[in-house]
Amino acid sequence: MADLLVVEDEVKIGELLVSALGANGYTVTWERDGAGALASARTGSFDLVLLDLGLPDLDGIEVCRMLRRLQPECLVVVLTARRDEMDVVEGLEAGADDYLTKPFRMTELLARVRAHLRRASADALGSGVFSSGELTLDPGARRCLVRGHEVALRPKEFDLLARLASEAGRAVSREALMDDVWDRNWFGSTKTLDVHVAALRRRLAEAAESLEPPAYLPLITTLRGHGYRLEFQGGPPGERIGPA
Repeated sequence: MADLLVVEDEVKIGELLVSALGANGYTVTWERDGAGALASARTGSFDLVLLDLGLPDLDGIEVCRMLRRLQPECLVVVLTARRDEMDVVEGLEAGADDYLTKPFRMTELLARVRAHLRRASADALGSGVFSSGELTLDPGARRCLVRGHEVALRPKEFDLLARLASEAGRAVSREALMDDVWDRNWFGSTKTLDVHVAALRRRLAEAAESLEPPAYLPLITTLRGHGYRLEFQGGPPGERIGPA
């Protein structure tokens, strides 16, 4: 079963999470502040982190960023009492894969955890290697290369790119992306898709522009009212991944 890290300073909520997750077969480590969470992340390995943003010692957004650096393959679900949309977006941009606002239903949280772990372990994206321009994507090895240099992508960013690459040149609807990259039983807003697309574009553009001459990469085209399309196409060096 999966190893989970719970970062929650409220004792009642922490005890409830540990009890419910443990009863569902997960191995749970519980930390009550950001420093403890980072210490655990340096010494242990986790499949998923449930991270409260309202911590007593460190800003939860910064803890999320540091967790992402320490364990880039780990899934992060933030728990927050902050309901403002920009707070949610900030959490996603900091490295979170998902979020739940407090108060939340335990059944929903457990469903989200199961869905994320199932998606992470499933080989649904296949093992074919995709290549266009100077971008190479190997879903089997979970490697993204730009001109031979590896690009560190968050788990959902990689899955999103692989899903688009699996139908390169074809339109992929928002609904299909949410079903295949997240889960067909997804409870939350589809805004997380837009945030992940923006982050993916930014990471790939930064990787392309860090090389000399800049690498040529395919485009992620926005199809308003429908979804996205990955333009695996030939062309001159210097074009970038970005909005079309």
